[in-house]
Amino acid sequence: MALLATAALLAAASLPAAAHGPTRQKVVETIQINAPADAVWARIKNFEALKDWHPAVATSPATQGNTVGSVRNITLKGGGELTETLEAYNDAQRKYSYRLKDGGALPVTNYTSTITVTPDGDAKSTVEWRGAFYRGYPNNDPPPDKNDEAAVAAVTGVYKAGLQNLKQLAEQK
Repeated sequence: MALLATAALLAAASLPAAAHGPTRQKVVETIQINAPADAVWARIKNFEALKDWHPAVATSPATQGNTVGSVRNITLKGGGELTETLEAYNDAQRKYSYRLKDGGALPVTNYTSTITVTPDGDAKSTVEWRGAFYRGYPNNDPPPDKNDEAAVAAVTGVYKAGLQNLKQLAEQK
């Protein structure tokens, strides 16, 4: 009898797992900049300054500046809008975190992000932009433009373009 029960358990364990919803995706992009951390942080530290260093952003006003709870309404140069809320801000640690409230322009849901500037000696710095999110389509069998790959590609593209432009701006003499 015990042998029969063991065989049944092994057979059940070998069945394919039932499909479940999407899994949380993560993107982390870093860039080294030949400029002091304080100088780089000065360019990005204002929550509403995204328009000043990200090449895809036309406007990015924030309702309460760097106060937690501030809402940033982003208008993209190519069309599209995003609404983000500041969730944490630490000037001394040169970092802030925010949550996407309305991501109509990105194929993601439940998106959170943190950007941090750390010194790398006296004259260099490293900027890390990290995000976690779910794909834009919450059910199984998402369309290609709202699947995990599309979500990761979109966020990676946003981070890389922003960091590359930030590097270029910060390193101008």
